[in-house]
Amino acid sequence: MRALGCRMNVAAVLNGLLVSVVAALLWKYVRLSETAAQLEEELQLTRQSQEVSQVRIDYHAALQALQQHGTRMVCSGKMHTDRICRFDYLCYCTEAEEFVFFHGNSSVMLPNLGPRRFQPALLDLSSVEDHNTQYFNFLELPAAALKFMPKPVFVPDVTLIMNRFNPDNLMHIFHDDLLPIFYTMQQYTDLDDEARLVFMEGWGEGAHFDLYRLLSSKQPLLKEQLRNFGKLMCFTKSYVGLSKMTTWYQYGFVQPQGPKANILVSGNEIRQFAKTMMERMNVTREDRPEDGYIVVFSRSINRLILNEAELILALAQEFQMRTVTVSLEDQSFASVVQVISGASMLVSMHGAQLIASLFLPRGAAVVELFPYAVNPEHYTPYKTLASLPGMDLQYAAWRNTMVENSVTYPERPWDQGGISHLDKEEQDRILASQEVPRHLCCRNPEWLFRIYQDTMVDIPSFLATLRRTVQIKPNGKKAKAASTVHPGRVREPKCQTSVQAANEAKLTVSWQIPWNLKYLKVREVKYEVWIQEQGENTYMPYILPHQNYTFSENIKPFTTYLVWVRCIFNKNLLGPFADVLLCKT
Repeated sequence: MRALGCRMNVAAVLNGLLVSVVAALLWKYVRLSETAAQLEEELQLTRQSQEVSQVRIDYHAALQALQQHGTRMVCSGKMHTDRICRFDYLCYCTEAEEFVFFHGNSSVMLPNLGPRRFQPALLDLSSVEDHNTQYFNFLELPAAALKFMPKPVFVPDVTLIMNRFNPDNLMHIFHDDLLPIFYTMQQYTDLDDEARLVFMEGWGEGAHFDLYRLLSSKQPLLKEQLRNFGKLMCFTKSYVGLSKMTTWYQYGFVQPQGPKANILVSGNEIRQFAKTMMERMNVTREDRPEDGYIVVFSRSINRLILNEAELILALAQEFQMRTVTVSLEDQSFASVVQVISGASMLVSMHGAQLIASLFLPRGAAVVELFPYAVNPEHYTPYKTLASLPGMDLQYAAWRNTMVENSVTYPERPWDQGGISHLDKEEQDRILASQEVPRHLCCRNPEWLFRIYQDTMVDIPSFLATLRRTVQIKPNGKKAKAASTVHPGRVREPKCQTSVQAANEAKLTVSWQIPWNLKYLKVREVKYEVWIQEQGENTYMPYILPHQNYTFSENIKPFTTYLVWVRCIFNKNLLGPFADVLLCKT
């Protein structure tokens, strides 16, 4: 019996050992299967990341960095209207259509605004200032939440994330998108030709998507395309927002449209941009023939010049120049730029195509035609562009003042100028109006009705306008770039005073020329002197041609005067004021 019990115990032990071994093997198999599945998933996600970009990525290392360190953000700019932010591991949930900031062990958020981040936003995604459809913000989650979310797909490229404002309109494309993108990329060294643009506004490509492709060697990504790559996209390094320094015009969302109050761009920066764009379009600037030539923008859908052939003939006869037409409906944008780049004059109805004037050579003229009842002084994006220092373009505006020379289309849809949807009284008022009143953007029916008119150009008044305002350089001579160099401070400013009588005194002010003037050829040098009696709010300004002047008018004995002096080049290039002088008579 005792031997039988021992044999049973041994059998039980062996069975237990066998079960343990089998369990261990099964557990190891399951772990190996889980590891294999995880590796397969990571491999698949790596493939998806490489579908987004050709840059190789260590998926496991990227995932660990996100899980442990989280998202990092450092921004420049004080307000949401001038802020651009750099992110490491900013993520985007394609299902929720929300950006996500994951808080990890090394997360940084500067500025850390707390709830002020929503008043009204962290930043503007487009270059159009403070427009409520262009705000950017993100949601916050702990990095631990990644365990319960779809595995992220990483975008290893350096990306610039932004909104295009209106990619169907050439003016908006250049003014709001291309120029700001170009100079935002100039601000940050890692936003080079290998950076990827990501457009989050939700539009399709648009008719001029090839222009955006010129800014980077990589295909831009649209918001809708992000869904194809995964539910959670994470950008390893990204910049969000655009510089507004290159914009010169506001569209009338808060006040009627017009030039920006504080324009920070000059023609020099715009011409540098235009030169780069021409190079990337493989367009070489046309050499103007000896007698020059004129370009007329032809439109075939709306806002037509009804007597276009007569206008072309009149221009050719008036200026004794070959006159040609270009059309964005029939030609590529690059071929239009090729022709415009050598023109002496560009003539066009008001419209987005006039943004092509930034490709005109120096000294050329921009002639903008306006339909009946549309005041040229109220719509000046192209006049403002032509007038920027360093653009060196002439500008003229012609306005149709004869209602009988207009063809209107009241039965068209409202967004093409139709007014039949309005009540009879409002229609009659618009038809009787002789000028569109100042208005806000963007659906004013009277403005749309008038701007979509076709026009018969009155040739005599048109030519009279050109004779008054435009001077075409003979013999194809290229205009020299106007100097945009500002003077430095005047040096060694001094004042001397003398009392001549009880009620008579003299104040002599002298100074040396700015240091940089001796290295410059300047057509005209003047000096501006401000004299203010101490304690008073007003001052007496003087413009003087010399470096020494004695003032006696309005100078009182036994009085202290504050004196400022600065130099002016060519009437409009102002230098800084020298340190204020304290002069006692």
